[in-house]
Amino acid sequence: MVKMQSSLDDLVQYTQLFKPVPTVLQGTVLPFLFIYPLVFYSWIVVYGIEDNFEAGFVTVAVIATVQILICLCCYWSVHINCFLSCSAVKDPIQAEVVKVVPTSNNGSSELVRLHHTKSTKKDSIHPDVWFIFQKSKYVYDWDKKNFHTIEFPINKIYEEYMESKGYSDDEAIDLAEKEFGKNEMVMVVPEFMELFKERATAPFFVFQVFCVALWCLDKYWYYSIFTLVMLVMFECTLVQQQLRNMAEIRKMGNKPYNINVYRNRRWRQITSDQLLPGDIVSLTRSVNENLVPCDIILLRGSCIVDESMLTGESVPQMKEALENEKDLQQHLEPEGDGKLHMLFGGTKIVQHSSPSKSSPSGLKAPDNGCIGYVIRNGFNTSQGKLLRTILFGVKRVTANNLETFGFIMFLLIFAVAAAAYVWVKGCEDPERNRYKLFLECTLILTSVVPPELPIELSLAVNTSLLSLSKLAVFCTEPFRIPFAGKVEICCFDKTGTLTSDNLVVEGVAGIGEHKDATVVPLSEAPMETVQVLASCHSLVQLDDGIVGDPLEKATLKAAEWNLTKSDAVVPKKGKSPGLKIVHRNHFSSALKRMSVIAGYQINERGFIETHYISSVKGAPETIKSMLKDVPSHYDHVYLTLSRRGARVLALGYRNLGKLTSQEIRDLSRDDIECDLTFVGFVIISCPLKTDSKKAIAEIVHASHSVVMITGDNPLTACHVAKELKFIQKEEVLILTESDGEWAWKSIDEELNLPVQPSQKTKSLTSKFDLCITGEGLTFLNENHRKFLLELMPHIKVFARFAPKQKEFVVVTLKSLGYTTLMCGDGTNDVGALKHADVGVAILANAPERIREKPREERPPEPERGRRPRDPRADARADAAARFRRAMKELEDDDQPQVVRLGDASVAAPFTSRLSSILCICHIIKQGRCTLVTTLQMFKILALNALILAYSQSVLYLDGIKFSDTQATLQSLLLASCFLFISRSKPLKQLSKERPLPNIFNMYTIMTVLSQFAVHFLCLIYLVHEATVRSPGRDNKPKLDMDLAEDEDREFAPDLLNSTVYIISMALQISTFAINYRGEPFMQGLKDNKPLLYSIVISGGAVLALAAGIFPDLSNMFEIVYFPPDYRVILVQVLIADMLFAYLVDRFCLFLFGEGRIPKT
Repeated sequence: MVKMQSSLDDLVQYTQLFKPVPTVLQGTVLPFLFIYPLVFYSWIVVYGIEDNFEAGFVTVAVIATVQILICLCCYWSVHINCFLSCSAVKDPIQAEVVKVVPTSNNGSSELVRLHHTKSTKKDSIHPDVWFIFQKSKYVYDWDKKNFHTIEFPINKIYEEYMESKGYSDDEAIDLAEKEFGKNEMVMVVPEFMELFKERATAPFFVFQVFCVALWCLDKYWYYSIFTLVMLVMFECTLVQQQLRNMAEIRKMGNKPYNINVYRNRRWRQITSDQLLPGDIVSLTRSVNENLVPCDIILLRGSCIVDESMLTGESVPQMKEALENEKDLQQHLEPEGDGKLHMLFGGTKIVQHSSPSKSSPSGLKAPDNGCIGYVIRNGFNTSQGKLLRTILFGVKRVTANNLETFGFIMFLLIFAVAAAAYVWVKGCEDPERNRYKLFLECTLILTSVVPPELPIELSLAVNTSLLSLSKLAVFCTEPFRIPFAGKVEICCFDKTGTLTSDNLVVEGVAGIGEHKDATVVPLSEAPMETVQVLASCHSLVQLDDGIVGDPLEKATLKAAEWNLTKSDAVVPKKGKSPGLKIVHRNHFSSALKRMSVIAGYQINERGFIETHYISSVKGAPETIKSMLKDVPSHYDHVYLTLSRRGARVLALGYRNLGKLTSQEIRDLSRDDIECDLTFVGFVIISCPLKTDSKKAIAEIVHASHSVVMITGDNPLTACHVAKELKFIQKEEVLILTESDGEWAWKSIDEELNLPVQPSQKTKSLTSKFDLCITGEGLTFLNENHRKFLLELMPHIKVFARFAPKQKEFVVVTLKSLGYTTLMCGDGTNDVGALKHADVGVAILANAPERIREKPREERPPEPERGRRPRDPRADARADAAARFRRAMKELEDDDQPQVVRLGDASVAAPFTSRLSSILCICHIIKQGRCTLVTTLQMFKILALNALILAYSQSVLYLDGIKFSDTQATLQSLLLASCFLFISRSKPLKQLSKERPLPNIFNMYTIMTVLSQFAVHFLCLIYLVHEATVRSPGRDNKPKLDMDLAEDEDREFAPDLLNSTVYIISMALQISTFAINYRGEPFMQGLKDNKPLLYSIVISGGAVLALAAGIFPDLSNMFEIVYFPPDYRVILVQVLIADMLFAYLVDRFCLFLFGEGRIPKT
């Protein structure tokens, strides 16, 4: 066996090398070369073709079917295909194809061609062996003996990027193009027939066509053709939709445009789709919708970039050049600190500042743009990754396949029993033709799998997708919708998700005389404090106002200073000189602080001198170590304020005196951030979003556990958690460290408990709500891992957590068996959002509510003369307007259901365009609705299939058969009821009960079996009554198959046939009415009007047929006249059947109950 590699990267699980074998030797051909001659020899020579015509024919047909099935299996499963038509090889040189198995939820396995090309490395003796899977190129590594993705220049040290001069000759460019490929995102939209072929060979479709063929043999022409046409039409609409989606996705790639590149030691223009990693390019402000062509690292000059296309974050980000970095020996981390220097493909440059002229070594572009170095191109950029998720990550929308399969197996047991009954009974008659009997039994087996199953399942999910997109929630992975119905734990980020971005600066504390936590308004604060607030930020002034972090905008506004385009801040009033910001060390969540050097000019003895100051702000515990002397009341003040739920930032300040520009450049971050003078705490309160309380209350009421994971201070986080009722117990304990000792302390620090309680974990979790910090998590994970896993589901607040740790929480909760939902903003919670069962990215700074669509204004009627108005013309105009409106609604429903870039973020499977967390309630509601819909469809299909199996076997042998018209009408009724079930809408409020998470549970199985028993008894009783009343009937089992070739069976309706038809219709209608579970998850039957009407009308029709009210209707359905005494019995039994079936269902529900929440 060729070694299978463990997971190559987050896309590919393993690869395996193969070489195709000649067609004759393949498993689909070779065995049959011996089998066919053998069968024909036996048939013709040994047994004689005349005597055993049917038996021989059946045998050949079965073998042919098996062969077709094996060929189709090769088509369906890459693994079977490799097993039957390829031989495994170890040597990559001999291999021609490679089997690639992706990690879960990343598309399906494929057999791809292996390419062998001349090596791009000069000293290599081996050729390059590579393949392309889902638009990613994987190359064989001869030393490690495995495949890996191409290595892009993304982890070099800063100095290497700075010293790069691009490609110096054409040979290097050719080699790079061979290795990395061009910067193209080409998506080929396949032909209609190609996609249809893929759909038409799907296992279910093949099975259904097989059934239709069998039904045709059984003379059900209309019904078969009707089913086939319905199937083909459904598949065609799906293909059409897929084509529309693909055309939409295709528009998302970047359009090429001309760009300046430094190649062969000079600047030249090439189109952006020719860019290669390693190129040096010049970037200017995006014009004509030209986006950043690929992932680029900024070497010189600075930019402001709108990244909303990728992250959904609407605040433009500042990007700094590498040349401003002090330490050029560090490695680039594009997802970590390096983000500050990265321009991602697909984003838009709002403004750029050309590089300063001072540095002699740097290149200067002819168009005066910023200089960047390309590090990733094509589908490997961040934008390419998002496109790949949209293209390949989505499996076809299905419910749980394993469960569906198990469910069909469960039904097959009954079908086998019915088929066996027919075979045994049929064989009692020695004259009966065994071939035809065999065909009859196969028919019964196939009738069990309802042909509508796949259509119904995808309908339910698609309806949810549409409803969500109307609520401004977009989904890139539809198979996750039913998961939302099973969610147990909901995790929320705090800042920007639960609390709003409209921040209020309350003032400063801890300065001057105020030793307690008194907050002084900014207008009374000392000048140094205000200077720090005015200068220490990353804001930028653009043509259309200031952009940047809302918190910093709020402080600048409160300090009453203005920012100019040249990075200078000036006070609106007051004596302080204006400050010019000369250098920024940006805020990073790892360091929890930011610092700035700013200069101001003073007139010293007639000379204008520039003096410099450094201003620093950050988390109080971080700044504490940088102060020259820490005031005695420092801890007391910031802890008191944090407990009130305010955000507290410490401010530090230092005079640097006069410096030359070189000296400023030589200052390291540590030099700036030391010996600071403390100038106060700035107090900012984040009001909760208007809907947060309501949404959390609804989620908690609906039996979910809620958790907060935030980067903020534990005290602030606990305060918000208390306000939102995340925390419901009296005391909250925070795991804190003092003097190297860890302990659980209450917020007021009066309680102090050891880390691990002496008794069970329960003693801690039952009395207190818990909060741990990122450091606490690390400590527990290293020293008390088992204890941490026990605590995990009970911790309510995770504070001061870095993005990686957020991810750890979600992954751990999932591994403990909880279905987890994570809701956060798309920028720093990406990992956690991706790993959660249901990840919802909320776009910060989006509106909280959907803007109402403007009502269609009716055009003012032109003043007519004094003529009287023509009422008919008005009515016509009115009708036309109504028709137009209806058409418009239909068109709205028919929009391609693909997510546009900017709607979906790279971050998560679900993205909400509104910033309110009410969307979580909508997603859970839709998830529950879809889950319940699929479960009740399974129940209804199971009952119908069981009744069908019975009526097709026992009754069939009694010669009872429906006419073609009856069968077609019945299937129409079924299809319409199913359609309306799948369109049911969720209720306005989430219920306390939870739906059952899967098909196999006591309730579902018991209710199906007991309802079937009730229907079964009624059927037997009525058949018995009708048989007694039909004395002259020929009771010898007579099958269609017994008719001579040219003889056509006349369908003669009689009492028995009509009885069975009426009761089977009634059973199906009552099945729908009883098993439709409306409340508490979705609209009840009385609100789902179309379903209610279709059940009432069909029910009325059946009762009318039973009671013989409309003779014409009875004739249309080919129903005979019933004697009056029998009619009474019939109607009574139908009503009793409905009543008892309803009672047993409710009794099962009472006994086994709905989904119970696992006790945490």
